[in-house]
Amino acid sequence: MRAEKQYLISEVESHLKKSDYVILANYTKVTVADVAELRAKLKAENAEFHVVKNSSLKVAAKALGLPEFEAGAYAGPTAILVGGQNPAAVAKIIKAFFKEKQKLEIKVGVMEKKVVTADFLSQIADLPSLNELRSSFLSLLTSNAAAFVRVLDAKVKKEQPEAAAAPAA
Repeated sequence: MRAEKQYLISEVESHLKKSDYVILANYTKVTVADVAELRAKLKAENAEFHVVKNSSLKVAAKALGLPEFEAGAYAGPTAILVGGQNPAAVAKIIKAFFKEKQKLEIKVGVMEKKVVTADFLSQIADLPSLNELRSSFLSLLTSNAAAFVRVLDAKVKKEQPEAAAAPAA
């Protein structure tokens, strides 16, 4: 294998090793200014956007043990999105970018060594963020606990009316 080709493959491999997910996108209509804007948004999630050769991507993915993509995934120019710990946030950024610019098209992705479709990534993008889910869960726990305390308090007041009438010390 020629040295240039080996260099390109090793560069793609290094990109793919940055996270446990990779998203392939068609960037045909995307301008340099659009890419700069997208990269700035992705930087907030420690994610990266790289343009790669399809042949180099195919060899690097196989070398790293990633599942094989369907033939259509390698059609046309390909960019990969990798990095960061939150693929859902990256999917949100890509979906918002597409909605705003009508340019970037998701081909396919890999999450936890499984191929996922563009529709699946779109569904992930529609989910609330991890912090929103945590907040909802905590409010659910605290509201149930408060309701439980009110039920217990009402039972005590019903069974012992003198305790309810007594002033607090």
